[in-house]
Formats: sequence, C-alpha cells, structure tokens
Amino acid sequence: MRRLTAVLAGALLLLGTSLVAGCADKSGKSGESAGASGAAEEPLRVGYQRFGGLSLVKARKAEAAGTTWKLFESGPALTEGIKAGAIDIGQVGEAPPIFAAAGKIDFKIIGTSAPVPKGEAVLVKASKGYTSFKDLRGKKVALNKGSNVNWLLVRLLEANGMTIKDIDVQYLKPADARPAFDNDQVDAWIIWDPYFALAELPGVKVLVDATGLANNREYLLVSPQALKSKPGKIREFLKTYRQVTDWGIANPDERVKILAPELGIPEDVARRALERSAQPLAAITPEIGAELQQISDGFTELQLIPVKVDIKARVDEQFSDLLR
Repeated sequence: MRRLTAVLAGALLLLGTSLVAGCADKSGKSGESAGASGAAEEPLRVGYQRFGGLSLVKARKAEAAGTTWKLFESGPALTEGIKAGAIDIGQVGEAPPIFAAAGKIDFKIIGTSAPVPKGEAVLVKASKGYTSFKDLRGKKVALNKGSNVNWLLVRLLEANGMTIKDIDVQYLKPADARPAFDNDQVDAWIIWDPYFALAELPGVKVLVDATGLANNREYLLVSPQALKSKPGKIREFLKTYRQVTDWGIANPDERVKILAPELGIPEDVARRALERSAQPLAAITPEIGAELQQISDGFTELQLIPVKVDIKARVDEQFSDLLR
C-alpha cells in the first residue's frame, strides 16, 4: 500500500504482507511445482521500497540464500518491474495494483497488512495558516500519481465537497516533490512514510492524515509465472517475512537500530515512522478484495484510470492460512 506501510521517509515505503505459494486454491488449482518435474527452482527475486517489513528482512539478512533484491522508489515503479519480468514478488500500497491492472500488468495479490491510516498525510507549511483541506482550494498540491496517496486525495476531495478541478494537482515523484515543497513551489504535499517522517521538520504541519478516510494497507503482489515456477521459494520467503515482521513489532528498539542504517536515516526519524506505520501482515480475504474494488471503482468514476478494473479477480487466497 500504503502500507515498515527515504531518504527513509523519502524512500522507505510502506508496510508488509506475507503469504505462501504452492498451496491449492479453492478451485483446486495449484502452481505446477518445478520440483514436480525434477527441476530446481530458481532463486526468488524480490522488489522492495526502503521501508517496512521487506526492508527489515533484507537488513537482517533473513532471506534464503540466493534471493536477490531490487530497490524501487515507489509502488508504480515496482509494478513496472513485475511487468518487465525483473522481479517475482514485491510490496506496494493500495492504489498501485489498480493502476497496474488498468495498464494490463499481470499479477496476483497474495497478502496484505493491517490498516496504516496514520502512515500517509497532507503536509503544509505552518506559516501559510492552512487549517483544513478546504483551504487548499486553488492551491498547488503535490503527490505521486498511482501511489497510495492518490486514493487519499480522492477521499479528501469527497469529504470536503470538492472535485479534483478545485486544486492544482502536481504529479511529482517523492524525489522531486520534497524540494518543491521545501522551496514553496507547491502549497501542500500528500506523502507516505518514511518520506513523511523525513519531512516533519520545524515549521511543517500535518494538515490531516488518512484516519477515517483510507485504510492505507500494504499489498503483496506476485507474478503468475513465479507462482507457477517458484512456489516453494515463495512459501519459504513468506514464512520468513511474517516471522521477521512479528519480531520487529515485538522489538521496536532493535528494529530501529537495524533499519535506520539500512534506510540511511536518523534513528529518531525511523522510530517516528515505524511507530505509526509498522503493522502486522494479514491474510487476503474477499472482504479486502471488495475494499480494493471500491477504490478501483472510485478511480474509474473520476477517470483517473481509463477502464473499469476487476481487481477482485486478482486476489489469490491460497496462502492466507499462513497469515491468520
């Protein structure tokens, strides 16, 4: 999502999900195991953002030997990695799967996280005197298109009786949005942790976070090819992912000391982001699929995606037993 959910805050992102592959789903399907044909499974290729459970797995070197890692700045970039066949599995916020599906990228959603509403927010300069989102009418608002904050913007507009035409949207990646915000080239920045925590400097105000508006879950995406050819590796990785995530939640001080250097950010910034954004993994369910479908339909109605997407059909519950 989204979603431990960069420069940490600037590059950390989102929260984690764990599931297992290789089990048969309710329709009786199961990935054809490479082991069944006697061939060894290739190492797993993991896409991650500098934050959350996956970063912790990497920092603790808990993954199986041979696992490779590829860093992405945002969820949309990670889904492009799946499309290109560069990674097998990765974690994103709630909007990237929908934009990816609208772009005909093939993937399955195999896990999620508990909600992380405090992990994304609208930041403004305190000196500008804004007291509510309505004060941003006619103002420049920066956000990363297709990321979890895109849905937060939709919900904020609805809650305040506004439309997207009431603000001047600036679609900027975090690396571009931060200097634009710092230099007053935009009036507000809708952003997620850890970029959120990194930007919380004197004079910066949290105008509103996603509480009561968006769950900001994280979602674990996997390529259908990997489900078929690497079920054992996926299952092994997801078990480790859950164990490491649970360990981090139970040991917050140790988690900060491990993650801060991995993310390249100060410990106090890492601690602030993790305290509000680190949530346990959760099983994917039909109800969560319906939640995603509501988000997708909202994007369609606003013409933010060109076609109606059946995102529920991307939900794969075959590993949910590991997350309950």
